[in-house]
Amino acid sequence: MHKNNRQNRRRVRRGHQQNPWFRQHGSDERCNTAAQQSPQDSGRADDDEAPSTSSGTAGSSSAPDLPGYYFDPEKKRYFRLLPGHNNCNPLTKESIRHKEMESKRLQLLEEEDKQKKKIARMGFNASSLLQKSKLGFLNATSYCRLAHELRVSCMQRKKVQIQSSDPSALASDRFNLILADTNSDRLFTVNDVKVGGSKYGIISLRGLKTPSLKVHMHENLYFTNRKVNSVCWASLNHLDSHILLCLMGIAETPGCATLLPASLFVSSHPGERPGMLCSFRIPGAWSCAWSLNIQANNCFSTGLSRRVLVTNVVTGHRQSFGTSSDVLAQQFALMAPLLFNGCRSGEIFAIDLRCRNQGKGWKATRLFHDSAVTSVQILQEEQNLMASDMAGTIKLWDLRTTKCIRQYEGHVNEYAYLPLHVHEEEGIVVAVGQDCYTRIWSFHDACLLRTIPSPHPTSKSDIPSVAFSSRLGGFRGAPGLLMAVQQDLYCFSYS
Repeated sequence: MHKNNRQNRRRVRRGHQQNPWFRQHGSDERCNTAAQQSPQDSGRADDDEAPSTSSGTAGSSSAPDLPGYYFDPEKKRYFRLLPGHNNCNPLTKESIRHKEMESKRLQLLEEEDKQKKKIARMGFNASSLLQKSKLGFLNATSYCRLAHELRVSCMQRKKVQIQSSDPSALASDRFNLILADTNSDRLFTVNDVKVGGSKYGIISLRGLKTPSLKVHMHENLYFTNRKVNSVCWASLNHLDSHILLCLMGIAETPGCATLLPASLFVSSHPGERPGMLCSFRIPGAWSCAWSLNIQANNCFSTGLSRRVLVTNVVTGHRQSFGTSSDVLAQQFALMAPLLFNGCRSGEIFAIDLRCRNQGKGWKATRLFHDSAVTSVQILQEEQNLMASDMAGTIKLWDLRTTKCIRQYEGHVNEYAYLPLHVHEEEGIVVAVGQDCYTRIWSFHDACLLRTIPSPHPTSKSDIPSVAFSSRLGGFRGAPGLLMAVQQDLYCFSYS
């Protein structure tokens, strides 16, 4: 009986040696293959242990999937996935995914550079659009909307040359945020300083014309070592005369909301006097918004932890509204005296500013997301609201029926505070995901028109900041998208 068992083991070893797959791989592969302890494990692909692409790679190389192992098709051997990041040069799921994402990004950038004409929809091009318009199949509104979609899909990336009095600062300071004013002839920028902290500047876009894309950076000598939680343009003396910033507290210095006059950077109006520079002590403000409603004139709001403050800049009078969660996003309605708020709990509610106390009925509207709301945008007719959250969900809500009427798929977010850009005139929605891809959707049918990769390697600390306008550089400017990432500014222009 023992003799028969020894003969069977010799036959198994002889069969393995004759198998070409086993001859091709060394002893390391045989040891790794022995990690399969049961027939069920050998036939099961564990998605939680190995990346999705490794299974396809292993399948193409006729190498079986092993839970907890990664098969490298170039080296033709298995590597163990380490659980943490404390080892020197570890091979982890995160590093493999990052390598695959970087390869995909470079491939998309190469395709973008080669492909001059892109198609947003199947069978959709300039000639067919013009022919349908002549035949009467498209009205003027639909024609303009589809023309914008076509031009968005054909935008080409060009680097913008930034001129400044301190060129060395431009080479070291990294863009953290850009925000265009109402007329899109200025950009307010927040830059991370190399020595620590942040500084602010205003970029004039009047020189943003093809083929030479040149802009000038007007910097402020002041900078802060505190984090900027939120920022918006404020219209106190005239349209977009100030910038409102929410600064986070640090050590013994409390948080505050600061109103900076734009004239501190550059005087855009001849003979303009320096505007009001003031600061309001507001601890832990997550968000802010400026009111253009006549019933809340010269007022701004700040979203705090479980509280909303509405402050009058001139009189200093405050209204306080208690909430059940942190308020991460805010926007005032223009026609109705309402302030819309998005919370960490996923709730969106409107405050009726005519209510002087927190009695019954001060919450005018209530909507609900499944994750923390990071952005709320009220549309022009103020019958709809668009919101995005930390689960990557973008929804269009009907405020009359409080129902979701459209959802925009493809946005990527897990925990980041990412803004949403809605442009009804061009009929597009723009959002930058945590994966550093800029996505553009059709506002009317939620079709994903274009996905733009970042010009720089993807990183959680280098998520691009974008601004879109139909008149970049002022009234006579061309439509386009501005993208700021690391030390560079890029323009995706229609022309």
